[in-house]
Amino acid sequence: MLEIVTLGREVLTQTAEPVQDIDDRIRSLAQEMLQAMRIGKGIGLAAPQVDLGLRLFVTEVDERPRIFINPEIVLTSQELADLEEGCLSIPGVYAKLKRPAAVRIQAWNERGRPFNLDAEGLEARVILHELDHLNGVLFVDRLSEPARKRVLAQYERRLRM
Repeated sequence: MLEIVTLGREVLTQTAEPVQDIDDRIRSLAQEMLQAMRIGKGIGLAAPQVDLGLRLFVTEVDERPRIFINPEIVLTSQELADLEEGCLSIPGVYAKLKRPAAVRIQAWNERGRPFNLDAEGLEARVILHELDHLNGVLFVDRLSEPARKRVLAQYERRLRM
């Protein structure tokens, strides 16, 4: 069982390395990540969140599990959506954050095949959130300074409980 690392771990602030070979090890890792995400009651999980600096993340929105290996954003909408976000690596705290309302992403699946996906709404948000993890960015890094301080103070209070 994979352990989800939390705020303060260096891997969460580093840029992840591309996956070189999509083999049984990577396929197994992706399945273990889906399981860890579900146990954590999340809808997305990136490899850095399980202490692995690889460009891999998984999502499950509307009961559709997806695996993204070496993903790249092709296009984002100019329209923004302001929705609440949370993170399995900063458990128990949430904040509203503006992100593009739609996204086009290209990646490789677990069978080593390239694909493109157009996503909007919650699925687009999850993809952008998880892609940030691959670039060493946490959702709190995108908040205004006062909002960031408030969220981090909430997190610190939760840790002391």
